[in-house]
Amino acid sequence: MHYALDLRTFIFSHYFYTGLRIATGVVGLTMLVLQFSDLPTAMTVCIGALSTSLMDLPSTLRHKFNEMLSSVLLCTVVTLIISLCAPFHWLLSIMLVIVTFLACMMVVYGKKAMPLQFSALFVMTLSMENATNVEQSFFHTGLFLAGGLAYLAYSMVVSWFLRSRIKQQVLAEALFELARYINIKADFYDMHVDLNSQFNILVRQQIVLAEKQQASRDLILRDPRNQEDAILVQVHFGMFDLYEHILSTHTDYAILRQHLADAEVLTYLRDMVNKAAKDIESIAYAVTRKRASFASVSYKAEMRSIEAELLQLQQDSLAGKVSEEALDILRTSYGKIVDAIDMIQQLHHATQSVQGPLPVLLGKDMTPFLTQQKYQLGVLVANLRWQSPTFRFAVRAALAISCGLLAADALPYAGHGYWVVLTIAIILKPSFSLTKQRRSDRLIGTLIGCVATALILRFVHEPVALLGILFLATVASPAFIYVKYRYTAIAASMQILLQINLVIPSSGHVIGERLIDTLIGAAIATAFSFVLPSWEYRTLPQLVKNVLKSNQRFLDASNKLMQGKALDDFIYRLSRKRFLDNMSELASTLVRMLDEPVSKHRAVENLNQFIVQNYLVMAHIAALRMLLRRNAEGMPHAAVNLELDAATARVCMTLGLAEHVLDPDSPLPPPGAAAGPSAGATPDADAITVAPQEADQPENWPAWHPLQQRVELLYQDSEKIAVNSAAIGRILAV
Repeated sequence: MHYALDLRTFIFSHYFYTGLRIATGVVGLTMLVLQFSDLPTAMTVCIGALSTSLMDLPSTLRHKFNEMLSSVLLCTVVTLIISLCAPFHWLLSIMLVIVTFLACMMVVYGKKAMPLQFSALFVMTLSMENATNVEQSFFHTGLFLAGGLAYLAYSMVVSWFLRSRIKQQVLAEALFELARYINIKADFYDMHVDLNSQFNILVRQQIVLAEKQQASRDLILRDPRNQEDAILVQVHFGMFDLYEHILSTHTDYAILRQHLADAEVLTYLRDMVNKAAKDIESIAYAVTRKRASFASVSYKAEMRSIEAELLQLQQDSLAGKVSEEALDILRTSYGKIVDAIDMIQQLHHATQSVQGPLPVLLGKDMTPFLTQQKYQLGVLVANLRWQSPTFRFAVRAALAISCGLLAADALPYAGHGYWVVLTIAIILKPSFSLTKQRRSDRLIGTLIGCVATALILRFVHEPVALLGILFLATVASPAFIYVKYRYTAIAASMQILLQINLVIPSSGHVIGERLIDTLIGAAIATAFSFVLPSWEYRTLPQLVKNVLKSNQRFLDASNKLMQGKALDDFIYRLSRKRFLDNMSELASTLVRMLDEPVSKHRAVENLNQFIVQNYLVMAHIAALRMLLRRNAEGMPHAAVNLELDAATARVCMTLGLAEHVLDPDSPLPPPGAAAGPSAGATPDADAITVAPQEADQPENWPAWHPLQQRVELLYQDSEKIAVNSAAIGRILAV
């Protein structure tokens, strides 16, 4: 369950704060205008504020101002154009199609542009009923602009006062998702859970976690100014270090299950990891409440039980009853989990006060880590071609809106024909998967909202009580839009129907009309989702190649860091971020493809395995870093560096060959060449089998054999990546 769906965390989340801020601003501004003017004027101002509120998202003050101002200006232009064309039905129809096409083309600018695109379609549908003359159109547009600017000013003032609060809430959300990630890791020790299914669940949670961690970066790493910000920065970096350590806890769970199926130790490990997740949740709770966090979870019972089990298993191993390999894996896993618990304690301390100087990264340009939103005209123009998925979506949406207009004109009632068009704009999305999900949520939410409103109007007649319910619906509508859209659909239906009833008390029939219009709009959106589709499998080859390339860069950066050739871990962190971003994009595409018709599925099993194996490569690198860090004393550096160079060369060459299979035009990697132009000369991959000749034999170093075992696992998984890449290439070439 999403953390924001729990009442105890919802009221402290930025989702609730956003909903409350938007409802207070929109309703308050409307009531204020109503004191000095008539209802139509107040409602026009309300629409201006409401459309601007769609861009009122968690962001830095400068970015929030630019985003909301862009919405105000764009929507004002759309309002004026549609209002001027409204008296001429043929001209209005043409302009609606043109505006729809241009608005949908804005999707090319990414996820951040989606609310802006919808706000343009939202005001377009609400303005199409304004059959006014030229003077009235300009006056109406002026009121709309005033409402948008007034809400912009209100939101900026509130956001300035709460600028630290939003950082805390976004950071807490990333911590909650990390706790969920660790909960999933705990189930790997559960004998009743299928390992392959659990890996797929873990990778999908990684998509969510990566998104929330990026949101945390975007807010917290931009201009930290005071001690409060410094605390958030160190918690943020502590969270990422803990995440990398959790990656290193990956082990051979199959061997543990095979040899320790009857032992209680796996249950104790699972309970211990679950407690660690609860511990991180307690930190997140404290961060949302603007408090210091103190450890409240005790691991002593599990630790005593595990240590007793280890002693017993040691005796069984000496008697030949338990595999020594399984016992070594168990000890290593337990040690890493204990280290993770220590890092969680450090996170508790990080919330209490500034723990020394801030990380070295803050002395560098953080731009590569942050989301960059650039609205360049050239990007849009470059996508005005038939092969572009965005262009096809824009054409598809324009055709659907045209059909919706015809359907609205054919209805026996004409009071709310724009509801059909608005439903199409809400449901029809760039991908088939999103359209399918939005359609289901919209239909079910509208049905529940209509029934709930009918019951409320049947038993509640006091205007004050109705206004209170309307305010709650206005809070809920934006609060759940990114958490559970079905709740937003319920609240939005109640909101509009209650507004109409308060203005026209005897308008109960509109509830049925609302439901009919939603059904018609959903049917049209569904039909047009098959028109000029952009199936997800078409983007897979490039996404797979992106993962392979970023994996090689990550390996090269990791090698330099582990050998001490890098001055700091800036490049390593950046390479890891880009690798995770590419993996998340591929996994998201796979999830969306599975929502498409079965005939459009391609290489599902191979893609699943490919994603999991790339995840394991990252886990092996994290484990190697942890191993070298814990055994730095007495390390035979020359032998270790030779091993790392050979491993990097061999794995990068394997990944390069896999990339060549997907794209035969790409150059073959030279034998033994590591990724990146600055990798330098590296030994041939076969050198891994040659023991370095040194005075201090590597075998005398306790971590030498664990290092070789982890490198061997890295080889095995990189070979599996190559096999799955080849299979994906063959399937997609058909």
